[in-house]
Amino acid sequence: MYRKFETELAGRKLTVETGRVAELANGDAIIHYGDTVVMVNVTASKEPREGIDFFPLSVDYEEKLYAVGKIPGSFQKREGKPADKAILTSRAIDRPIRPLFPKDFRNDVCVVATVLSVEQDNSPEVCAMIGASVALSISDIPFGGPTAAVNVGYVDGQIVINPTVAQREHSRLKLTVAGTMEKVTMIEAGADEIPNDTMLDCIKAGHEEIKKLCKFIEEIKEEVGKPKFEYVSFATDKDVYAEIKENFKERMYQDVQAVDKEVRDANMDKLAEDIQAYFVEKYGEEETEAKSTEIANSIHDLEKECVREMIFKEHKRPDGRRIDEIRPLSCEVGVLPRVHGSAIFTRGQTQVLSVVTLGTKSEEQELDGLDEEESKRYMHQYNFPSYSVGEARPSRGPGRREIGHGALAEKALVPVIPSEDEFPYTIRVVSEVLSSNGSTSQASICGSTLALMDAGVPIKKPVAGISTGLVTDKNDPSRYIMLTDIQGIEDFFGDMDFKVGGTKDGITAIQVDIKIDGLTYDIIKEAFERTKVARDYILDNIMLPVISEPRKEVSKYAPKIMMANICKDKIKDVIGPGGKMINKIIDETGVKIDINDDGKVCVYANDSESGKKAMDMILDIAKIIEVGGIYNGKVTRIMPFGAFVDIGGGNEGLLHISKISSKRVEKVEDVLSVGDEVTVKVSEIDNQGRINLNMKDLEAGNTEEKE
Repeated sequence: MYRKFETELAGRKLTVETGRVAELANGDAIIHYGDTVVMVNVTASKEPREGIDFFPLSVDYEEKLYAVGKIPGSFQKREGKPADKAILTSRAIDRPIRPLFPKDFRNDVCVVATVLSVEQDNSPEVCAMIGASVALSISDIPFGGPTAAVNVGYVDGQIVINPTVAQREHSRLKLTVAGTMEKVTMIEAGADEIPNDTMLDCIKAGHEEIKKLCKFIEEIKEEVGKPKFEYVSFATDKDVYAEIKENFKERMYQDVQAVDKEVRDANMDKLAEDIQAYFVEKYGEEETEAKSTEIANSIHDLEKECVREMIFKEHKRPDGRRIDEIRPLSCEVGVLPRVHGSAIFTRGQTQVLSVVTLGTKSEEQELDGLDEEESKRYMHQYNFPSYSVGEARPSRGPGRREIGHGALAEKALVPVIPSEDEFPYTIRVVSEVLSSNGSTSQASICGSTLALMDAGVPIKKPVAGISTGLVTDKNDPSRYIMLTDIQGIEDFFGDMDFKVGGTKDGITAIQVDIKIDGLTYDIIKEAFERTKVARDYILDNIMLPVISEPRKEVSKYAPKIMMANICKDKIKDVIGPGGKMINKIIDETGVKIDINDDGKVCVYANDSESGKKAMDMILDIAKIIEVGGIYNGKVTRIMPFGAFVDIGGGNEGLLHISKISSKRVEKVEDVLSVGDEVTVKVSEIDNQGRINLNMKDLEAGNTEEKE
C-alpha cells in the first residue's frame, strides 16, 4: 500500500515514500530531500546460510551517473564496479545497522541503495542511510532500529547540520554521525584540526537531529511496519558451552595471555584439538561430529568471555599491558634507496611500510562520480596482503576494508598537505601492511607522515593516529573499561574500535566501529582524551626524534619543478597549432609541462639544466614586448638601412642603422653580423604592430635588462 510521510531536516523538507516500487522486496523506501532522490530496497533469505559463523549482511550503494546528467566515461558507457566513494558510503550504511540485528541471526540480508537524482546541496549518502533504516524498520526482517544519520559541518565557528555546497567549501569539518534515540552508533569524520570539545559538541548537535529522525521513522513503522518473521537461532548451545567452560576455562584463561600473537594462536589451536579429543573420548566420534559447530562456537565464546573477564575484572590485558599502555613503538625513514620518500612504522606486532611518489599535475586522479569533485592531487592507498596475518592466500586486489582504511588515512593527512601553489606536485602514498595485529590504519597514518617528510613534502604539521577499544559489562552497559592501542584480539572480542588521527592541535580524522547498540557521550569524550594523550606521546617520543621536519629538498629521483606565470593570451602560442610548439620543447629537453588556464606554467624535469632550458624556451615564446622594454635578441637579417633582430616570442624588430651606435656607422656589416646576440631597447611599436629598436640609448649601460 502506497504511503507518503514528510518531516523537516535542517530546514529542508524530507519525504519518505513506501509501497510505490519493488513490491517483492521485504521493505522499500524512496527518500526525497530537495531534488535528491534515493531508493532503498531490502531483502532477506528465507533460510539461514549454512556453514558460517557470522551474520551475512551486504550493503550496496549504487551511484547512477544519470542522477547528475552524466554519461559514464568508460568504453562500455555504463556503470562498472563501484567507485571508492560508493564503497565508502556502503561501509557507512553498514556500520550503524549491523549491531542492531540479532546476534544469532544467520539469514542473508541485502540492502541496496540506488541514487536516482542528486541536488548537490542535499547529500545522497545521508538519504541512503536514512532510507536503509526506514526500509529495514518497516520490513519483516528482524532489526532493532530505527537508526538515522546526518552530516555536520563547522563553518565560521558555527555548527551546521547537512551543510550546503557553499557551506561545505568553508567548513573545517566533514562529519557523518549515525545513531539511535539513545546512543551514537557511528562516527566518520575528516577535519581541519578540530579540538576534542568542539568535535564532541558537533556530534551532540548531530545526534539531536538524529533523535527527531528516529522518532519520525518509528511513526512510519507503527503505521506501515510488518511483523518480524521468525528465524532459526544460531545461539551457542548452552549445555556444550557449560561443559567446555567447566573443564577448560582455567586453561583457556592462561593460554590466551600469551604476549606473542603466533604463540597465542598456537595455544588456541592446541586447546581446540584437546577439547575435540575430550568430546570424542566421552561421546564418540559420530556424536562429536554432529556437535562440531556447537563445539566451535562454544570455544569462541569461552575465549571471548575469558578475554573480557580478564580486562573488565582484573584490568589486565592478554599481552600484560596496562589499559592505557601503548605497545612498543619504533620507526625509521629513508628505508628504500630510489623512491621519493619512505618510512616503516612499527607498533607491537603491527608494522606498515609507507612509500611516497611525487608526480606532475597531469597525474592527478580523475574522478567520475556524483559530486562536483573531478580530480584529486593527494592519494593514499592501503594494501593488506595475506602474509601480514600469516596466511597463505592469493591477492585479489583491494577489498572494501582496504579502500576504507586508505580513505581514513587520506582524510587524516589532507588537512596538512601543502596547497598546489606551495608544492605543485601530485602526491601518492601507498601503505603496505607488513604485519598486522591491530590498528594498521593508524600505523599507516604515522608511517605516511614520516614518509611525506622524508620525501620533502612541506606538510604543515605531523599527524599521528591511534585507536581505543571498549569492554562493557553485559549486565550494566554504563560500566565499561576503555583500552588504549587495541591489538587484534581486543578488537575481535571487544565492543568498539574508535580510531582517531590528528596533530597535537586537533583531530583530522575519525572512524568508529562498534558491536554494541551505541556509545554514550561520556565514552566518546573519554576516547577523545585517551587518543589525544597517545597521539602526543607518539609524536614527541617516537616520530619527531627520527625526523623533526620535512627535508629541505625533494629526492634527487623526484622530478624537479620550475614555475612561472605567463599571459593567458600567450598560452596558445606556447602550445602551438596541434601542440606543435610544446611538443618541440618536450622533445628537445625531455621535460613534462603543465599549463593551467590561468597562465600558470609548471615544468617537471629530471635535472635543473633541462628544466631551465625548457622554461627559457617557454618564456621566450610568451614574452610580451613593450615600448621601453630592453631585451636580448639575435640578428637575423642585414639590410642596407639596418638589421632585423629576433627579440623572442616570434617578435622581430628593425634596428635602423642610425640607432646602432652614437658613433657614425657607414655600413651595418661594419658593426653587426647575422647571428650576433645583442641587447636592444624597444623605442616604438607602430599602429601596424611593427617594432623599432634602439641600441644607441643603451651605450651608457644604465638600464637593466628586461625579461
